[in-house]
Amino acid sequence: MKKTFLIAFASLLLLSFVGSESQNYKDGEFLKYRIHYGLLNAGFATLEVKNTTLDGKPHFHVIGEGSSSGAVRAFYKVDDRYESYINQETDKPSKFVRKISEGGYERDQVFTFDHGKKIVKINDKRNQKVTYRDFEGSVQDLLSAFYYLRNYDTDKLATGDFINVNILMADETYKFKLKILGRETMNTKFGKIKTIKIRPYVQSGRIFKESESVTMWVTDDKNHVPIQIKAELTVGSLKADLHSYKNTKYTLHFTK
Repeated sequence: MKKTFLIAFASLLLLSFVGSESQNYKDGEFLKYRIHYGLLNAGFATLEVKNTTLDGKPHFHVIGEGSSSGAVRAFYKVDDRYESYINQETDKPSKFVRKISEGGYERDQVFTFDHGKKIVKINDKRNQKVTYRDFEGSVQDLLSAFYYLRNYDTDKLATGDFINVNILMADETYKFKLKILGRETMNTKFGKIKTIKIRPYVQSGRIFKESESVTMWVTDDKNHVPIQIKAELTVGSLKADLHSYKNTKYTLHFTK
């Protein structure tokens, strides 16, 4: 398994999709996912939303954490933390924190966005280096994209439709594309729930086996919470399932 284990998972989560006139999440929302690498329980990942103020403006402080556990941790230690400060009025990120440790691969970076000037300041704390990057149009960071896309109005989307979003990575702006595959009722530990099945197109080679290696199911409601993610990696396969949740903005309607 490559050193991008949790990077891969974080990338998959943000692909959930789903703008409306208001956020489809709220202060106190908490999602926890159990991750399997093949037959092994590889660890957990969590996403939490908190209200905060940044530069005198109301923001959502979103925290994403992931760690390996059990047998996987014995040979591949992962401790990742991502943070995004999302302006509640614009749905755009003001600040993004990436602090990860994955089997010897480490990053400690802070991205500060100026959407008016189309510039992002990147503070690389490990290498004590500050750089600036220009960007075009509207962009999201790796974590804020997940929440931006959850606000997408999916009522009029049909099988075969596409959704696009620009994501600012460390070295480039990635044009992200998702395809609607249809609607299905999924069986979960909580019961059955209606979902939208989607295909995020990913970069093949380094992490994923093919560009169409990932399939996701998100709730077919205003929450657009990911229920399950499956991915074929260059080495092995990854599966993530919703393990627990609380304080979603709208009730999740599971049935027996």
